Amino acid sequence: MRLIQLNGPGGRRLGVVEGEQVRLLRTHQSVYALAGAAMGSGTALARAAEQDLTAEQLPYREIYAGRSQWTILPAADHPLEPARCLVSGTGLSHIRSAANRQAMHAADAQVTDSMRMYQWGVEGGRPAPGQIGVAPEWFFKGTGATLRAHNQALDVPAYADDGGEEPEIAGVYMIDDAGQPRRLGMAAGNEFSDHRFEKKNYLYLAASKLRTCAIGPELVVDPDFHHVEGEVSIERAGAVLWCKPIHTGESVMCHSLANLEHHHFKFEAHRRPGDIHVHFFGADAFSFGDGIQLQDGDVMQVRFAEFGRALRNPVRIAGGAQALVEVRPV
Repeated sequence: MRLIQLNGPGGRRLGVVEGEQVRLLRTHQSVYALAGAAMGSGTALARAAEQDLTAEQLPYREIYAGRSQWTILPAADHPLEPARCLVSGTGLSHIRSAANRQAMHAADAQVTDSMRMYQWGVEGGRPAPGQIGVAPEWFFKGTGATLRAHNQALDVPAYADDGGEEPEIAGVYMIDDAGQPRRLGMAAGNEFSDHRFEKKNYLYLAASKLRTCAIGPELVVDPDFHHVEGEVSIERAGAVLWCKPIHTGESVMCHSLANLEHHHFKFEAHRRPGDIHVHFFGADAFSFGDGIQLQDGDVMQVRFAEFGRALRNPVRIAGGAQALVEVRPV
């Protein structure tokens, strides 16, 4: 099942993608509300959605293309309090990601800490069931305020050096009333980052991640995450400038999904009842690694097989000089 969040006449609605149509739910207007009801009644998420379906349908093609009074929202969010949605990710989970990071920071073929961390994952990131493996790299991207939807621009602010796509799959989670993390599904994502800033020094990595990002357009309930193939492309002036196949899933990652989830949710602050978590699982390819510098108006497209329609986001570069932010005493 693939869920989609929409905004249109009368406000938000939640729907199920059925081919070229979106079939709307009656009661629940968000993934958050549906998940809360499902957990409260002990019902599987897909079953809860099925029980709430109406006969009302919308044409998906027009909505997806931006030719409708309905617009697509991020595949999941916290509709009441965006600050209670934590957006984070795991890096160095794919060999190509580690190789790109190595190329950024290596001197005289020296093995960097990034490559060492990837190798730790290879050696200890897939523990036996019930065991705890080595910790992966972890980074914070922001609250739900940083999430963007299909067709929305991802921003390169004036203080940034650059902006570049990172095609990934993101897991979406909600913490139940007992403090137990519950996986709602997964969505295609673009974990947009500032690679030029990061390249200056790997200690800038944390700040380079504090940029807008996108997930969607669809949330896949209970997807197959063993091996997922896809494609990432950059369009400029209506033509494809760069394109590359991408591979993700547990079969091509150095960490198991269970290990990544343990090391994210082991922190008590990440198990607060009612919170939403969006966690990116890492990238296999990105255009910066091939020397591409994105320009204002370029369109980034991320598509994964069995994850619904492609996620498309234009690049929006602020330009101009950054403004000094002054702190004043009260």
